[in-house]
Amino acid sequence: AQREKSHIETLSDKVAKWLFYVAVFVGVISFAVWLVITDLSLAVERMVTVFIIACPHALGLAVPLVTAKSTSLGAQNGLLVKKRQSLEAAQKVDIVMMDKTGTLTEGDFTVNAFYSYSDNYSDEEVLSLMAALEKASTHPLAAGILDKAAELELPISDTFNVNNIPGQGIGGQVNGKDMKVVSASYLRNNSISLNEDEYIVLSSIGNSVSYLLIEEKNIGIVAQGDQIKPAAKEMITKLLSQRITPIMLTGDNHQSAKVAADQLGMSEYHSELFPQDKERIIKQYQDKGHTVMMVGDGVNDAPSLTRADIGVAIGAGTDVAVESADIILVKSDPADILHILTLAKNTGRKMRQNLWWGAGYNIIAIPLAAGILAPIGILLSPAVGAILMSLSTIIVAVNAMTLKHHT
Repeated sequence: AQREKSHIETLSDKVAKWLFYVAVFVGVISFAVWLVITDLSLAVERMVTVFIIACPHALGLAVPLVTAKSTSLGAQNGLLVKKRQSLEAAQKVDIVMMDKTGTLTEGDFTVNAFYSYSDNYSDEEVLSLMAALEKASTHPLAAGILDKAAELELPISDTFNVNNIPGQGIGGQVNGKDMKVVSASYLRNNSISLNEDEYIVLSSIGNSVSYLLIEEKNIGIVAQGDQIKPAAKEMITKLLSQRITPIMLTGDNHQSAKVAADQLGMSEYHSELFPQDKERIIKQYQDKGHTVMMVGDGVNDAPSLTRADIGVAIGAGTDVAVESADIILVKSDPADILHILTLAKNTGRKMRQNLWWGAGYNIIAIPLAAGILAPIGILLSPAVGAILMSLSTIIVAVNAMTLKHHT
C-alpha cells in the first residue's frame, strides 16, 4: 500500500510543484525590488528567506504521513489495506454489496436432512458419495457434508477428475461413474427433474439445498442450515443509518436468501447468481454513478471483487478472493466494514487538513518573507524563516499522528 499514490497525494505533488514556481518567482521579484530600494546584501537576504520559508517539507509529508498512520491503524484493527486508493474511494461509497455465505453468515453449515431418491442407494450412501466429491472443495457447504459423514462414520471413496462448476457445484468420477453435487439451478438449466414442492419446503426455512447426480440422474438431496453472524444485523442497520444501501448477492436459492435478508433487515437481495451475474450487477450500479464496495470470501466472488470500486475479502476466505481484494478483513468480522468506512473518512479529513496547512501557510509566510510588512518594522530573518518552515512540518506530523480509526 505504501508504494502506490492516491489521487490526493498526486494533487499534493502538483501543489508542491507550483509552490516551487511561486517561491522562485516571488524570491526573484523580492530580490529585484529590494536591490532597487536598498543594497545587495538585504536583497539577497530577502530572496533567501523566501526560498527557506517556502521549502515544501510540510507539503511533501502532508499525505504520506497520514497514509502511513492509517495503514498502521488499519492493520492494528484487523484491516489489511493492499491498495491505498481503496481508502480514498471508500469515502464515496453509497452501495455495499455482500456475499451471503461466509460473509453475512457463519459459513458453518449443519446438515438438517438428507435422503435418497433411488432404490439402489441408501440415504447414507447418498451422503457418502456427496462427501467423496466434496473432499476436493473449499466451499462451506462441502465442510457441512464432510462433518456429517464423519459423524456417521461413513466410508468415503476416492474421487478422480474433479472439476468445479462455477456457481453451481462440483463434479468428478467416483467408483467409475460421473457424479455431481449441484444446486437446484443446475437441474433446472439442464432440464433434470426435481420435486419443486419439497425444494420450497426445505429452502423456505433457510436451508441451502444440494442434489447428487449420477450420470446426470437426480439420485439424492441434502439440506443444510447456516447461522447469521452476530454482528451482521447491527452492521446492516448502521449502514442504512449512514444512507448506504446494503445489497446481498448470493448463489444460494431464492427462499434461503429471503430468509437471511429478512433476518438482517435487508430489502435488496439477488439470489441464484453465477459469478458473472454478480459482476454484471455491480457494473450496472456503477454505470448509474454509484460507488460500490463488494465484500466476499469465495472463488465465485473474485470477479466481482475485482470489478467493484473497493473489493473487500473476508480473511478466512479463499486465496483467490483474498488476492483479488483491495482490503482484507483479517478478523472475518462483518462489523469491520463499518471500520473501513470510518477510517476512510477520518483519513480523508486528515489529508485535507494537512494539505491545506502545508500549502495554505505559505499564503501568509511567503509575503512576510518577501518583506511586505517592512514599512511597519516587521522583517523576517532567514533563521526565523527556517523556524517557521520547521514548525509547519511539525504541525503536519502531529496532526497526522492524531488520526483515529473510529469516530
